[in-house]
Amino acid sequence: MTSPVPAPSSVEPIRLMLVDDHAMVRDGLKAVMSMVDDIEVVGEAGNGAEALVRVEQCQPDVVLMDIGMKGESGIEVAARLIDLEPERAVLMLSMHDGLEYAQRALRAGARGYVLKDSASSEILQAIRTVHAGGTFLSPAIAQRLFREPTARPVLSDREQQILNFLSQGHASKQIASALDLSVRTVESHRQSIRRKLNLAGQAELIKYAVEHAHNSPN
Repeated sequence: MTSPVPAPSSVEPIRLMLVDDHAMVRDGLKAVMSMVDDIEVVGEAGNGAEALVRVEQCQPDVVLMDIGMKGESGIEVAARLIDLEPERAVLMLSMHDGLEYAQRALRAGARGYVLKDSASSEILQAIRTVHAGGTFLSPAIAQRLFREPTARPVLSDREQQILNFLSQGHASKQIASALDLSVRTVESHRQSIRRKLNLAGQAELIKYAVEHAHNSPN
């Protein structure tokens, strides 16, 4: 593992939470984070249930989540965390370099997918990228993903569902009622869709929804 590349100090470091069922992995990651000034580990969890509790206590900016935990998988936990807070940045950490896992993670709403055997500098770059609102894929995954003729949509399953409702003219309050979500959560999803698709305003969002949404919102 190569030495981490430090980043310029910012006023507030990125608040990072580690979720992995192996304490040694968490300790190794904490050692890497301790070598830079712009990332602070504010919490950790060893399983999905613990993660759901700790994330509310720690309020991290980024959750670095192991994909292959015992019990509930990291992808399932990520989906639950993001459904509760759509703007939450979740970065998946995985030993699997297959496209299927990366695609499932992105559909769940994760902002990135980085391999466990990546250099420390790459893991740090991934954390900084997703915190800044971008998407990060380990190069080996990215090359294969974008060679695929049927590459997955940019949007998560929940975002696609909301897009389908928007295409039929439903307002946020109606969507919230139909999906048993708060209006605030629906609005956050709408903002996330606009950010991912680089849409300037609500008119562009509705236009995109009408042109690209699936036939059924369910």
